[in-house]
Amino acid sequence: MMEDYLVQTGCGPVRGIPGKEDGTAVFRGIRYARAGRFEYPVQVDHWDGIYDAGRFGNCSWQPRAFYNEEEVPEKAFYYNEFRKGESYTYSDDCLFLNIWAPVDAEGLPVLFYIHGGGFKGGCGHEKHFSGEAYCRRGVILVTCNYRLGPMGFCALPELAEEAGFTGNYGLFDQLCALQWVRGNIAAFGGNPDRITIMGQSAGAMSMQQLCVTPLTKGLFCGAIMLSGGGVSRLFSTRPASEAYPFWQELERRLGASDLDALRRAEPQRLFEVFQALCKGKKNAMAFCGPVLDGRMLMESAESASKAGRQHAVPYLCGSTSEDIVPPIIYRMAKSWARLQSDQGKCKSFDYFFCRQLPGDGCGAWHSSDLWYVFGTLEGSWRPFTEWDYKLSNAMVDYISNFVKNGNPNGPGLTEWLPMEKGQNLVMRFGDEDMHMGGVSLAKLTRTMLTKPSVGE
Repeated sequence: MMEDYLVQTGCGPVRGIPGKEDGTAVFRGIRYARAGRFEYPVQVDHWDGIYDAGRFGNCSWQPRAFYNEEEVPEKAFYYNEFRKGESYTYSDDCLFLNIWAPVDAEGLPVLFYIHGGGFKGGCGHEKHFSGEAYCRRGVILVTCNYRLGPMGFCALPELAEEAGFTGNYGLFDQLCALQWVRGNIAAFGGNPDRITIMGQSAGAMSMQQLCVTPLTKGLFCGAIMLSGGGVSRLFSTRPASEAYPFWQELERRLGASDLDALRRAEPQRLFEVFQALCKGKKNAMAFCGPVLDGRMLMESAESASKAGRQHAVPYLCGSTSEDIVPPIIYRMAKSWARLQSDQGKCKSFDYFFCRQLPGDGCGAWHSSDLWYVFGTLEGSWRPFTEWDYKLSNAMVDYISNFVKNGNPNGPGLTEWLPMEKGQNLVMRFGDEDMHMGGVSLAKLTRTMLTKPSVGE
């Protein structure tokens, strides 16, 4: 029981606040680790006094910290959708997580979510993220912040010499947050042996790495990858050494003569140079994102999964009809789910979100399903209909069931068939119904060629 929203963790007591709904407690901005710039995180194991978890913690420095998104056309779409009216603080010191839990929780399953943003933006408390809908279904939700851009993914030979490996600071942040949750979630009423990890876009790509690294073995029992995870040579992870020239060029443009100078660089100047460098590189994400560092990652997710070295847990994967490069993202997700069956591993499931969101003509754009996945439609400006709320409730039900037992099916829901030999259909979340059906790759290709993706 949570009395006065005060919980005794292994680090010390922490006090939360009431959620939007009766019976829900929210713990905002819990520090899970500390790390200096270009240093690997050290998990927090103690704090003095009662930790006040009444407000969200700092976000990682990111490009949007230094300009008005509303005034930049290519940035404004996602700003107006997910962040308008919100305020955020940015810092090197950003290793915080958030927990939504029923006040009477005891031994409940846990959904651990990692946000997307191209490894350059985002945080765990944008306005579409909330755990209220999951708490109503007996699931605890955790979101976390991690380091982004050069703070999270810089890879340099001098850093490798210093620590023994380099890069993936943001991934190690995620790992550290997951370890903290496993060690402390019982105090909030969660079951540490029943943690499912979930991520979208860059968060899904992060999930994929966490699913193939041996460092996470035993930390979770299922994984959900939305619009980003899957089998693809296009997004295959490269050795850290291949990223060295990119980051050495950043050093040169900054005029940083050594690591100390790079660590002292003002964040705004660092990100100005970083953004300019990214614009000149068509494959910038290959350099600002996960790399094969010899510690977290020894081989690409594509190689590991084809060899059957991914963790043997149930997977739930999905994409949207107007996604970024929709035929590629769709095939990535479906191939990953199918792979588990072909290799005789756990049952896995795939979906295709094609509800054309009301309010504009952008369709089911990349990230559009997040409003539905988190049951937060009421926070949007869009004129959602009764059907949208029904669809969202069903999607939250499916995911809650999956978190509880590795299978999305349950009473009152259309049967969701796992990917298996002879079963080539996916769950379609559409404009009028939910059903198992096929997806036209030709149509997705036409969409990719004729309808540019919205946002950044």
